[in-house]
Amino acid sequence: MSTRKVDDLVQALGVGSGISKSEVSRICAELDDQVAAFRGRSLAASSYPYVFLDATYGKARVDHQVVSQAVVVAIGVRADGHREVLGVDVGDSENGAFWTAFLRSLKARGLSGVKLVIADAHLGLAQAVRTVLLGAGVQRCRVHFMRNVLAVVPKSNAEMVAALVRTIFAQPDAGAVREQLHTVADMLGRQFPQVQAMLEAAAEELLAFTAFPPGHWKKIWSTNPLERLNKEIKRRIDVVGVFPNPAALLRLAGAVLAEQHDPTPAPRVTGTFSAE
Repeated sequence: MSTRKVDDLVQALGVGSGISKSEVSRICAELDDQVAAFRGRSLAASSYPYVFLDATYGKARVDHQVVSQAVVVAIGVRADGHREVLGVDVGDSENGAFWTAFLRSLKARGLSGVKLVIADAHLGLAQAVRTVLLGAGVQRCRVHFMRNVLAVVPKSNAEMVAALVRTIFAQPDAGAVREQLHTVADMLGRQFPQVQAMLEAAAEELLAFTAFPPGHWKKIWSTNPLERLNKEIKRRIDVVGVFPNPAALLRLAGAVLAEQHDPTPAPRVTGTFSAE
């Protein structure tokens, strides 16, 4: 899909574009088949040991009200280290039924071999993973978790707390990582009991990466691989402002991702992502 087509869609949906309704409809119809093909293509040719999920947000009209809608994107990393956009959907990212339906749609298209899903702690997501992707673990994004921690400590203490939490991820092996989490939790608990509780409650999902080869850790303990794509989607969304409905938001997000998608092999990610 060309950048020009996506830009045409953004311009057509923009407030005060001056483009007629019939022209908007023509542009949308032209893209719909391509977006549908992209979102429905088979995933059966490869296995994807690691799947990253993240959300960015846009506004759309629902029942005559403007509401926030999550644009959820899934990226898979194949065993040979190549990344690929697996899917996109729009809905309520704090709804377990939404996550279950989204993951089932990926599985129905042939998604297999998933060993770890990396995501923020969206409500219902972990249970959806365990229900749909049997045997897959859940890694809570350390970047999102750090933001949550820093939100409950005074700004004057933020740098110290962040530095201590980062030491958890600087350890050389799984045992040392787990030991350091408990050490840091105890240290911070004297002054910040809420942070201690957060660390202890999140420990299993925050340290799920330790079950995989140490050479992979930096690549699988956060959703950073999705950051560039989310920024590109958000840039296009912000130009439009408020979408007439969730389907229009999904159309644009799908078009942006289809524009970025290259069916030929992408540049190889450093190292192999085989989880064996």
